[in-house]
Amino acid sequence: MTVSIVVADDHEVVRAGFAALLDTQPDFTVLGTAAAGAGAVRACRDRRPDVALMDVRMPGMDGIEATRLLTSSGSGPRLLILTTFDLDEYVYDALCAGASGFLLKDVTAERLFDAVRVIAAGEALLAPSVTRRLIGEFARQRPRHAGQGPRDALRALTPRETEVLRLIAEGLSNPEIAARLVVTEETVKTHVSRILGKLGLRDRTQAVVTAYETGLVVPGGPG
Repeated sequence: MTVSIVVADDHEVVRAGFAALLDTQPDFTVLGTAAAGAGAVRACRDRRPDVALMDVRMPGMDGIEATRLLTSSGSGPRLLILTTFDLDEYVYDALCAGASGFLLKDVTAERLFDAVRVIAAGEALLAPSVTRRLIGEFARQRPRHAGQGPRDALRALTPRETEVLRLIAEGLSNPEIAARLVVTEETVKTHVSRILGKLGLRDRTQAVVTAYETGLVVPGGPG
């Protein structure tokens, strides 16, 4: 499987560097680059990549709004957010806008390649040591605005599905959840698929956001 990619970053060196690095992989094809959010949206709509690497801070339309526009159609690329700092205040907004994960710009080449492949395969990039802390921090800072609707939606989940959602929010992978619950990995995949379907979510990253926003998981609290 060949993964097609668009790279959006307002710094030319960073943009060109990521594009050149990705092009070294036989299963990657970089279809184009963009220096701003509006250009990224145009490039993605014209060229229809599988994955877009999106910088957060860009002139004019930023990466958050570009992500929101691309994911709102339901047929856009998978969005992988690039950020300079692991506690960038805008990353949480980007995840809520529909991004499937994020990477720091000082990421190693192998980590970048792995991340693109994970995102392209329909999974979310959830690094427990960074992503869980990030989402928890900004969920704590924000007022609860989810309302009763999202909380009611959790009632559609079975007790086991609720337990799986809580473990996803803790940053556990499917194999780790399977080991924790003493079930097969295939069973976990089935639970995850049903959770996403019942809650109307794109992927695991949105599931983590939902778990925090509905209060199923309390930031800083026990898992």
